[in-house]
Amino acid sequence: MEARLNVFASPLAGKLLRHINSAGKVVSDSTLPAATQELVKIRASQINGCGFCLDMHTKDAAKAGETSLRLNLVAAWREAKVFTDAERAALELTEQGTRLADGGGVSDEVWANAARHYDEEQLTALVGLIAVINTYNRLNVITQQPAGDYEPGMFG
Repeated sequence: MEARLNVFASPLAGKLLRHINSAGKVVSDSTLPAATQELVKIRASQINGCGFCLDMHTKDAAKAGETSLRLNLVAAWREAKVFTDAERAALELTEQGTRLADGGGVSDEVWANAARHYDEEQLTALVGLIAVINTYNRLNVITQQPAGDYEPGMFG
């Protein structure tokens, strides 16, 4: 598969990606647990069908120590016993925040559940992360970025 655009060679894409990466860095430097961040990226990428991001974030999570069991069960998190209540709340918020057009937004119940597990700064990071990964998913899906060649750390 060939990408529709070579975003790695485009000066405009480079500027755009640097800004999105900066927003992502703010989130990654937050107190939102790193494991939760990777689970959120994986779940949104599954929903959006972004192979490029799934390749990246499953490999990054595995390198950081995430188990294959948990990685394999992200798509079925509701039925899996391997996630904490806080992670489940983050995954549910991710699903509703990713599927905005399907259900009319994020319910008060889902928001309240997330707020039981995360403080205001972590909630801000979680919302920002959901927005950033959805942006990356859309860029990669629209341009058909191929998956499979990612090596952890290759983008610095």
